Amino acid sequence: MQSPCIREASTCFHSFFMNPSFDKLDSESAATSHHEFTNSTVSSLYPYTQFTNHESLPSHEELFSNFTRAYPQYLETYLADQIRVQEYYHLLNHVCLDYIGNGLFSFSQQDIHYSATLTASTSTSAPPTLSFNSSTVPFFHILNKPANLYSWLHHGGQESELDTIIRKRITSFMNISEDEYSMVFTANQSSTYKLLADNYPFHSNRDLLTVYDFVNEAVEILIDCSKKKGAQVMSAEFSWPKMSIHSRNLRKMVTSKRKNKGRGLFVFPLQSRMTGARYSYQWLRKAQENGWHILLDSTASGPKEMETLGLSFFKPDFLYCSFYKIFGENPSGFGCLFVKKSSAVVFKSSTSTSIGIISLLPATRHGQFLDKSSSFDIDTEQQPSPSELKKANLALSSSSCSSVSVQQDEEVIELEKLKEANEKQEDIISSEITELNNSLNINQFRNRNVTSTTGDSDIEFRGLDHADSLGLILIRSRSRYLVNWLINAMMILQHPHSEFGLPLVKIYGPKVRFDRGPALALNIFDWKGEKVDPKLVQKLADRNNISLGSGVLKNIWFSDKHEEENALLHIRTPEHRKLLKNKKDRLDVGVSVLTASFGMLTNFEDMYRLWAFASKFLDADFVEKERWRYTALNQRAIEV
Repeated sequence: MQSPCIREASTCFHSFFMNPSFDKLDSESAATSHHEFTNSTVSSLYPYTQFTNHESLPSHEELFSNFTRAYPQYLETYLADQIRVQEYYHLLNHVCLDYIGNGLFSFSQQDIHYSATLTASTSTSAPPTLSFNSSTVPFFHILNKPANLYSWLHHGGQESELDTIIRKRITSFMNISEDEYSMVFTANQSSTYKLLADNYPFHSNRDLLTVYDFVNEAVEILIDCSKKKGAQVMSAEFSWPKMSIHSRNLRKMVTSKRKNKGRGLFVFPLQSRMTGARYSYQWLRKAQENGWHILLDSTASGPKEMETLGLSFFKPDFLYCSFYKIFGENPSGFGCLFVKKSSAVVFKSSTSTSIGIISLLPATRHGQFLDKSSSFDIDTEQQPSPSELKKANLALSSSSCSSVSVQQDEEVIELEKLKEANEKQEDIISSEITELNNSLNINQFRNRNVTSTTGDSDIEFRGLDHADSLGLILIRSRSRYLVNWLINAMMILQHPHSEFGLPLVKIYGPKVRFDRGPALALNIFDWKGEKVDPKLVQKLADRNNISLGSGVLKNIWFSDKHEEENALLHIRTPEHRKLLKNKKDRLDVGVSVLTASFGMLTNFEDMYRLWAFASKFLDADFVEKERWRYTALNQRAIEV
């Protein structure tokens, strides 16, 4: 049965396919709503049109009043605010904008588990629980399992009970059919892309085409490993300054014919994790029509975005997503690689035993691993020791593009046997996860039992449950209002006494747009027009309890109407610019930027605090004052 979001997506795709051109909206009503949305964004700061003094900013309360008058629908997202206050209260004084994704659990669960552990520890007869003995210990541990990917997919890897529970919950959350797709737990995106590079037949399907407008470590690993196997690597280009896909060039690469039977691997995200630029589903259709295997990267997609991925229309061969434990904490977690069962045969010729596949092991209050399929406490001596775990994990980070040595495989596999000897596969009864109505209040939601149950243990995935309760439309609308208000607010900050109205902030990617993604790439410039080092801005933001990301934009394409030299003024020295003699050189130039990502728990106060922090750079002496203050507090000085 399709969810309401999927039915809605079906209607949208029907009208979208009627338009043969790429990346164009064919609805006048949609264009009108976009125009009205832009006008509302501008009016949200009325009557203010320019700010040159950080000490004269309007109050948070005043601007919030203007904001809600411009976007009255924002008040309908109050449930997200209630969830944040009651379940993520550690964010009270913390603006978390440095990563995006899906959190499994809530912060309040951490406190509950911690309190329960302290209580249980006072009784020697208390049974072990799926808990931990301090607030810094995670809900589970990760153990690497070297294996051949095809064998794992074809014969089925041996799952722990926790693996099964989490796999079923994630598959349900992602709206993916277990009849069509197999799922593999991986350590992270880098290990996943290396796993694919090790096993994909680049010797016969020689093309690799990636669509990323920023430097991505996982993509670099994929490119490096595939080249060593003889792949021909191509990358999409992005038009300056909006960072939209250069459609003509990408279409040419997607549709060009090769003599070999198979085309290769097309790696495609639906939006940029840095600039917030969204990309058309039509590229998936075009790639499928031209014989590409498709790896869909959903790491930049927010919670419930998978409801619009249209797997009913475009079923990618491979799909990657990631999940972290708790939002606002260290974003540790794991990756998930979904492989379409009919596409798994592409790995059949691979004999590589790769590191990257993992198993999830629950942590007990004593730091041991608990397996519910066993009727007794597993003795510590039977479990992998911390040093053994470290050894297995080091193998992942130190492994090259080729398979690990047989000796290393045998050592790690022997470790696995210690754990797997006590494991049994059981049928897991997965509770039905239903979409809660947006009007459902937080108390009703918290009392609702949406847990995965096995035996006498319940595991609540409150982070996923919260996303389910809010729903796609509410989450997307909320982030849309906030990110566009912030862009508009940033663009009206201008340095004082500037003859030409020198802006404080430069936005990379789409500006105010109805359909942009929940991410923003920007830089701050001083009164002389020179870029302030993004790493320095990050450090100063962190001192104000604001967590920002950073990265490097790449694959930039400059049209003839743009003066490339002017565009690169803040990127390289005059001496370096003289070396950029052709467009290929310019494509290789990277632009270091600050990034901000917006999730379902982001609120207006977060936006205001970031805006107020950025405005401090209107003071020409702000950086020097901060350096002096930092040194005066007997802390390590910030290097500019």
